[in-house]
Amino acid sequence: MRRAILIAVMLTPAALSAENWPAWRGPHATGVSPEANLPERWSATENVAWQAPLRGAGVSSPVVFGGLVFVTSQEGTGNRREGNHPSLTQGAGGDASGERTLTGAARSDRTRFVVAAFDRATGKRAWEHVMEADGELQGVHDKHNLASPSPVTDGERVYAWFGTGQIVALDMNGKVAWQRHLAKEYGPFNINWGHASSPALYKDALILLCYHSPASYLLSLDAKTGKTRWKADRGKDVISYSTPILVAGGRGAELIVNTSEGVEAHDPDTGERLWHFAEPNRFPIPVPSPHEGILYLTRGYRSGPYMAIKTGGRGDVSKTHVAWHVPTGAPYVPSAVHYNGLFYMAGENGIVNAIDAATGERVWQERIGGIFTASPVAGDGKVYLVSETGETVVLHAGRTPKVLARNTVDGHFVASPAIAGGRLFLRADDKLIAIGR
Repeated sequence: MRRAILIAVMLTPAALSAENWPAWRGPHATGVSPEANLPERWSATENVAWQAPLRGAGVSSPVVFGGLVFVTSQEGTGNRREGNHPSLTQGAGGDASGERTLTGAARSDRTRFVVAAFDRATGKRAWEHVMEADGELQGVHDKHNLASPSPVTDGERVYAWFGTGQIVALDMNGKVAWQRHLAKEYGPFNINWGHASSPALYKDALILLCYHSPASYLLSLDAKTGKTRWKADRGKDVISYSTPILVAGGRGAELIVNTSEGVEAHDPDTGERLWHFAEPNRFPIPVPSPHEGILYLTRGYRSGPYMAIKTGGRGDVSKTHVAWHVPTGAPYVPSAVHYNGLFYMAGENGIVNAIDAATGERVWQERIGGIFTASPVAGDGKVYLVSETGETVVLHAGRTPKVLARNTVDGHFVASPAIAGGRLFLRADDKLIAIGR
């Protein structure tokens, strides 16, 4: 028990306070907040603390630390990938389903990346850092741009990564601590539909997942200086849009990655691969929701598999550490959330499933309505589902489906929300909204 607690503290040493949401899935990479008295009802004119316009547009999630909220965006349109751009809601036109493309991106021949900090209490912009996009602009899907990775912060610096391979570390006043250009150092960021993985923090290191077609590798950087600590190569054509997460495994800390070849765990101190579960997947996007030594996860793609895998394994764990596995029925893009014994999945078709976390059996299934690209978050007995249309469905967390509220604000919402200090922070393509008192 002492060992497990120590490992957990090492994973996010400065982010354990309930007041902070330092990464896109929260302080423990679970999507769950321990806070009480979270907002249940709001509208465009009710229970909104503040709204702040963003420079440019993007779909990265906000992160919160201390008195600041951080968010990234892209100014200028960049490059649209050629060819057909498939929608999530098959069989329905965009106007009929409510699915939209990225909004708020001003047309410009000049592309720049923005890291902005806002006062958490008032929404006033505290500072802004702007950097020129450098190098080839990879083509992306209509629903996002090169500012898709969410920032992460350890309370000393905020780290922002962009789809060109550029990464910058800024202190809490917006001053540059260090920056690097990984595409120039190790090869182009060439992945179908554009890079989306966010950075992860472990002790005093920054972990970056660069699983692209020309070269696939994990990279550990010194968080203070940006210098490389280790690089673990995986060869060509292993891809991932997912974000690595750190968990306390039975034998030590594990770095978990959802890839096109399956699910794998690495030693975060060395990059060595510890275990793997082989299962090919064309578009590995979601991240696991860890809870008490078990990873609850979906793999991505249309009606993909979902499962529970025990940590602490070595080598091929398919016959030793898979608690349960369901081959189909999970959503395409959103990660799921484990909360109070249930595993909640919300898909692009508006259908929500609650799965018994112990057995993998479906407890209930309801057509709630909505288009869910954002991943759900939970806390205070509630599960929050943010639809692209601007409607947030608030569910009562339990074994019987119950909608507590449907709350609508204007905007197109792909980013996952953050919870901190009794407020819900929603990011539309071109604005930031604080919900709550």
